[in-house]
Amino acid sequence: MVLYSIDPSTGETLKVFKEWNAKKIQEQVKKTSHAFDCWKNLQYSDRGKILRNASRILKKNKQTYARLITTEMGKPITQAQTEIEKCIWVCEYYAKYGEKLLENEYIQTGKNTSYIRCSPLGIVLAVMPWNFPFWQVFRCAAPILMAGNGVLLKHASNVPQCARAIEEVFRNAGAPSHTFQTLLIGSKSVKRVLADNRVVAVTVTGSDTAGRCIAGLAGTYLKKVVLELGGSDPFIVLDDADIDYTVKQAVKSRMINTGQSCIAAKRFIIHQKVFREFRDGFTEKVTELSIGDPHHRSTDIGPLARKDILRKIDAQVKASVRKGACVLVGGKRVQNTPGYYYLPTVLSNIRSGMPLYSEETFGPVAALIKVRDEKEAIRKANDTVYGLGSSIWTRDFEKGKQLIKEIQAGCVFVNEIVHSDPRLPFGGIKHSGFGRELSWYGMKEFVNVQTIYVKNHW
Repeated sequence: MVLYSIDPSTGETLKVFKEWNAKKIQEQVKKTSHAFDCWKNLQYSDRGKILRNASRILKKNKQTYARLITTEMGKPITQAQTEIEKCIWVCEYYAKYGEKLLENEYIQTGKNTSYIRCSPLGIVLAVMPWNFPFWQVFRCAAPILMAGNGVLLKHASNVPQCARAIEEVFRNAGAPSHTFQTLLIGSKSVKRVLADNRVVAVTVTGSDTAGRCIAGLAGTYLKKVVLELGGSDPFIVLDDADIDYTVKQAVKSRMINTGQSCIAAKRFIIHQKVFREFRDGFTEKVTELSIGDPHHRSTDIGPLARKDILRKIDAQVKASVRKGACVLVGGKRVQNTPGYYYLPTVLSNIRSGMPLYSEETFGPVAALIKVRDEKEAIRKANDTVYGLGSSIWTRDFEKGKQLIKEIQAGCVFVNEIVHSDPRLPFGGIKHSGFGRELSWYGMKEFVNVQTIYVKNHW
């Protein structure tokens, strides 16, 4: 078996990597286990120093890493640069605050000494996706490493060059060799890694299908698991929203990374009083987007990351149209190009039972849903198996804060697009997974929370 690195803007094969066999996997897990024995005993200040070194390496090589992202998965270059900047931020955040987030918590239990101590858990397998090939890895790796754990990375099979580059960042930052280790393996080898007793936990970002499979393996082998899976995020536009501002944010939220984001707005749920104004403004803005070579700074929409992703979004659009959806703009592949391009697309008359209503969609496709009132808006927002993010758009902030309570999602933003932030927990409910990444909550997912009780008298 081999792993292919393919430029999605041309379809050209860039590099081919031989997948590791069972013996090689076992050797690398053993090396990471030995590295963990050293890493876990370092002071927080020493681990923080290495994270700061990693941030400096990222900063120094930002353009190089951004070009690698763009070449290997097609992200427009300006967005790839922003991705690297966010990786710098998360390294610096945990280097600065990691020790404080995990400091001992003392509990009053009479005259005795009682406290909660957070100690390293062990080796964590990180199964990560291709859509944010650097950020998704650093988002989980920075807190896991700062807590004193080792990391084995099973990256998406179409971004092996990004995976190797990330390993190099941590190695050059001064982490003991193999503390962070990329595994050049396919999905079928994940079971072998999880079955190893030296691996104690797994964190997964990916589709709900992948999450179910790995969660099942984690259950079989009794490994701690965190799942950040798919989403079909509602973007709720109330009748008092600032439409000009909301339209601009809506286009950004849906079309970032060519629509290939779990927290991108997918379903635009719009009050009937402002539906036409929003629809017309949104459609106009979408038609102005520049589609083309992702290496050009003026490009807004690049290729989809893989051919199968292109086929799937095209099939979802066509199936929805057959069920009555109306294409306002786009709705098909870009013709006469070797890359995996799909036209920025807007559809209306979206109803329950259509793929664009009920499924996660990865691609530059927006589904517009008209509703009569706030009650129907909330009902449709929650009418999904997913529960990752949600946003509400209104001039009435108090109303927005009240509606938050009715939304079934891991995060709700009012008058702002959904995004991750190292200072805030990130994750979902329902089929979007469980557990949290980032902030204090994410850092404590992969530590041993020890109860310490010392009797001070006889």
